[in-house]
Parts: sequence; C-alpha cells; structure tokens
Amino acid sequence: MAGSQSWLDAELTGSTFADERLGKRLRVLLERMGGAVGKSLPMACQDWAATKAAYRFLSNDRVSEAEILAGHFQATRDRFVAHDGPVLVLQDTTEFSFKREGPAAAGFTARADSRKAGGKPQVHTGCGLLMHASLVVTLEGLPLGLAAAKFWTRDKFEGTAALEKKVSPTRMPIEEKESGRWLDSMRRSTALLGRATRCVHVGDRESDIYELFCTAFELGTRFLVRTCVDRRAGAGDHTVADEMAEERVQGVHYVDVRNANGDASVAAVEVKYRRVLVHPPIGKSKHYPPHLLTVIHATERGTPVGRPPIVWKLITNVPVDSPEDAIEKLHWYALRWRIETFHKILKSGCRTEDAKLRTAERLVNLVAVFCILSWRIFWLTMLNREAPKAPATIVLTKIELAVLDAIAKRKGRTPPSRATVADILVAIARLGGYLARNSDGPPGNKILWRGLSKLADITYGATLRSPRALVGN
Repeated sequence: MAGSQSWLDAELTGSTFADERLGKRLRVLLERMGGAVGKSLPMACQDWAATKAAYRFLSNDRVSEAEILAGHFQATRDRFVAHDGPVLVLQDTTEFSFKREGPAAAGFTARADSRKAGGKPQVHTGCGLLMHASLVVTLEGLPLGLAAAKFWTRDKFEGTAALEKKVSPTRMPIEEKESGRWLDSMRRSTALLGRATRCVHVGDRESDIYELFCTAFELGTRFLVRTCVDRRAGAGDHTVADEMAEERVQGVHYVDVRNANGDASVAAVEVKYRRVLVHPPIGKSKHYPPHLLTVIHATERGTPVGRPPIVWKLITNVPVDSPEDAIEKLHWYALRWRIETFHKILKSGCRTEDAKLRTAERLVNLVAVFCILSWRIFWLTMLNREAPKAPATIVLTKIELAVLDAIAKRKGRTPPSRATVADILVAIARLGGYLARNSDGPPGNKILWRGLSKLADITYGATLRSPRALVGN
C-alpha cells in the first residue's frame, strides 16, 4: 500500500455495491467513524447533512453487511496470499445487547427490571443481535482480517430448545440447529482464502461438532478444536477418554500464568497425545464415517492457588509426531484469545452497544462498519509488536505522517521518509496518553484508538489551514 494512499483504498477496492455512490458514502462513513472511535454517529459526522446521509446509507435497502464487508474480505485474502506459511482461522460468536425505552424493533427482545440503589425500579427492553466471525491471524498473532461474518437473531431458531426435549440433539440435522454456523463459516472462509491446506480452523468447546470434522475433510482443510464430548473410539466399545487414560505423559511444558489477583507463577503442564479412530454419534453413524484424529491432553501438575488448574483437551486433524508438535498446537490454540480481543475492541472501543438505531437491519450494517475499524486498530497494535521495523507508509498517508512529525515532541525523531511502524505508533500512542517510559510495555488497543482519534482531528484541522504545505512534506 503506497504512502500516498489511505488505508481505506485497500479495504474498499473489492466493494460490490450496485451503485457507485454507495461505495463513496461508505468510504466517507469509515473515514469519519475512524477519526471518532467510540463516538456516536452525530458526533462523528459533525453536522446534520452528514449525519442524515449516514442514517440513509445504513437504512438503504440496497446496502447489507455483505456489501459493506466485501472489500475487507478481499483485502484479507490479499494479505493472506502475500503471507507465507499456515494461518489460523479463529471462529467465535459474540452477542450485542441494546437497551431500548418503549417498544423495541431490533433483534430478540426481553423485558428487564433493575433497581438503582435506594431508587425506583428501572424497566427497559433488551434487544439483541449475534455475530459469528472468522478472524484470520498468522502464527505470530498478527490479524490479517475477517474471512467471514454472519449476523442473526435468536428468534430465527425459536422452538429449537423445545424440539431438543423431544428429539436427541445428536439426532437432529445440523442445518436445523444454530450450531450450523460453525460449518457455514468454515466453508465461506475456506472458499474466500482459496488455499485450504494452509488454513487451520480454531474453535472453543462450542465448536466440538462431529459434522465440523467431516466438513474439514470434505474441504481438504484442517482444524484444531477444544473438545468437550467423550466420543466412541477404536472399535466402538470404548471412548476417547479410555484411550487417553492409557497414554503416558510424553512431555512437560512450563507456562507463565497469573491468578485473579495478578500474582505470577509458572505452571508445569503435562502433555500427552495419541492418534485415535473417532466415531460419530450413534444416531448419525449411518451418515458420517469414523475419522482418524489426534487428541492432545494438557493437564497442570498439582493444585494452583487462586485459580483453577489448566486442563486442555484438544482434537485435530493436523499431524502431531512429537511432544514439540503437541506443544506447538497448544500455542496455536492459545491464540484463539485474539478473536476475544477483537470483540472487546468492537464493544468497548467502538461502543457498539451504545448505538441508538432502531432496527436490526440498520444495527447490523453499523456493526459491519465497526468490524473494519476494529480490525484496523487490532492490526496496528499487533503490527507494532510483530513487525516494528516495517516502513511507516504501510500505516499512515504522507499527510498523516507529516502532521505526526510536526507535533511529535521527542528529540532526535526520525524523518517521516525513514520512520518505522514502531516510531509512528509510539507517537500515536502518546496522543492517547501513552507515557513511553522504559518500564512500560508496548501500547495497547485502547491507547491506540484514542491516539488515532486525536490524530484524525489534528490532521483535519491542519489540512483545512494549509493542505499544500503538508503535501509538500
């Protein structure tokens, strides 16, 4: 990405709007919201005309989350192709809850009563949307972008719980259950990236679905899942737990951990693994074949103080031939937390749940916009840690670099033409309150989104006063 371009160029090149004007409006909206992360639409847009245009865009029948995210998905694929080696595709679901006074029109609803201390009861209507996303990250933890995102409300699956009381969940077709989103996301992200063997789809215990294993084999891709189901194994007369109980400990891995009080300690984790023939649920044995998979168990020695012991049970179709391979897969699964961080930025940084839009369609479109902004903040944070010596021009435009250089207070600063990612991100973090003391760690997401908002304000004011002088730099 050239320094004279905005980061928006890469994220919007693959947009698929039928009307070119909608693409231009999305660009303006992203630019304004990117410079006012966490602020409301009126605050970001600054005037009624721009605010009204944003509301019209979000409520336009020809605009959907698919069109809003199409360009970002394409940019994710481009970054994936440019990266060598395997990547992790992290899947997870998050829920957005919106408080509404009076009749609600967004998502599923539920009346909620709460009381202030010594005050009157406060009654509001809670509205909710859910999003299931696939975030592509490198093995070093650098987020390349979203590869799939699905939005829905729980009323779509209304009656499923009642049906499960009459029919065993293991006998219900996956298409009739909400958990089918895991398979759909795997298919869509694999199709987008196009190189199935380089992808490892990672999920928590909610993704421990036998149909997901079969889908991975069907697509020729790989998976790593934290398992919670003790399935039949071998000849079918015993379970996976029985086989793993027979396996000896094959290695010990030492992990730095902290308890709820922040006290640090080192946990000794015993690691064992085994290749196991895993069978489908009995009710689906006619539809799905058994698969030869690797099961990895990691169990902490002793009883830790102030926290529960580490007990991880993973299942994968990735080859594991040594204790080092098994420990590597534990590191891969530990990176699953990256998507939790992405969700935190989406909710705490962009303040998604503070949105006042009234319909589910408008809220979904707004969340899709926030997804792009949240990825960029997360990408900047991790880029500073994984590639600090990369040229600064991949992050900011020439005008933004010139403004940042003009307001930087540190002595002996590097000229914009030779600045690195570390140089400029520390300068941005300072705008957000980062002190850059020797004992301070690298700046985090919260500091960066504050700094980016302030930089956007300063850049806007500087370009109004003397745009030619900045371009000349």
